[in-house]
Amino acid sequence: RAQRQAQEASPLPEPPEIFVCPITQELMQDPVMATDGHTYERHAVERWFATRLTSPKTGAALDLALLLPNHAMRHQIIEWREAHGWK
Repeated sequence: RAQRQAQEASPLPEPPEIFVCPITQELMQDPVMATDGHTYERHAVERWFATRLTSPKTGAALDLALLLPNHAMRHQIIEWREAHGWK
């Protein structure tokens, strides 16, 4: 019983870096890929592009602010969350 309580009280594991938005530094829920090839949390990169057209990750100038849903990443994040007790 004590071991079970200790497991329940242990902190949640840190998510893999690839699942963390470079802008917010939080686990992504709606990952989108920008034209720089990097993936970001949708609301964060939309706010970023509202004031500048550069890569949030590299600072390089971008030709357009096109965002594509990253369905594969979203699926991987959902699986990781479920496997590690994240809500």
